[in-house]
Amino acid sequence: MFSRKFKLLLTKIFSFFSVVRGYNIWVVALAQYLSSIFILAPEESALHILLDWKLFLIVLASSLSIASGYIINNFYDAKKDLINRPKKVMIDRLVSQSTKLKVYFTVNFIVVILMSFISWRAVFFFSAYIFLIWFYSHKLKRYPMIGNLTAVLLAVLPFFGVLMYFKNFYHVIFAHATFLFLLILIRELVKDLENIEGDLANNYQTIPVRFGERTAKTIITFLTVFSIIPVYFLTEIYNVGYMEIYFYISYFLLILFLIQLWKVNKKEMYVKLHFLLKIIILSGVFCIVLIKPSVLVHGKKILSIY
Repeated sequence: MFSRKFKLLLTKIFSFFSVVRGYNIWVVALAQYLSSIFILAPEESALHILLDWKLFLIVLASSLSIASGYIINNFYDAKKDLINRPKKVMIDRLVSQSTKLKVYFTVNFIVVILMSFISWRAVFFFSAYIFLIWFYSHKLKRYPMIGNLTAVLLAVLPFFGVLMYFKNFYHVIFAHATFLFLLILIRELVKDLENIEGDLANNYQTIPVRFGERTAKTIITFLTVFSIIPVYFLTEIYNVGYMEIYFYISYFLLILFLIQLWKVNKKEMYVKLHFLLKIIILSGVFCIVLIKPSVLVHGKKILSIY
């Protein structure tokens, strides 16, 4: 009896891990810390940043907010995912919708409490972030381009929270942010191509549904070509250390990505292209270390605005 209950508990934990996409959350948390150490506050030592309890609370609040966002998104997308991700839905359904909502509200309440230890600005920022995630899941994601842009904004806002904390507004940071913004926007459009069947069946007015696959591919091509601008600034104008190798390789892969994009029209191929974009984004997180490895051993303190 105990063994059966234990197995059921593990199954539900695994199901909830699938719902909140825990494999994505740890990447965001790692990216926030690496960005803090190597981009936002390079004058500080890595140890000082890692031991900064306020930064830890911001990263924790970001992770919890993202997790709650996945929960509410899963709640609203249940019908669409039956078509687009039937296997994942079978796992996610091991946790009831009512339980998901209870956890959703509890997690958001914890985020607000955590941010109250920092400042009212932090409380306001994360409250607005949580609301925007809900509004996106409930309404905005059904509309072409508005939904895509909002999704990208939600992906980069946690980094803006850390940026505010260190009060660092160097131009190079915005070049990094622009490249990341374009990559995520391209990925969102590829996801729309990948999920066109479910979106069409549930009246989600995405760009492929509303204007056709060719229009979506044209927009993706434009965004990919446009991304050469931040890549140029990051490799030729600013000093990003050995990370410039990452940008050269990434752009080469994006060119290959475009070539394949215009050749395919099946979900399986879009899934592979989506995976390639994920690899480029994930690699960028780890390659942040290449900017200035010496930051790991020295630095001085920067004041925060919180």
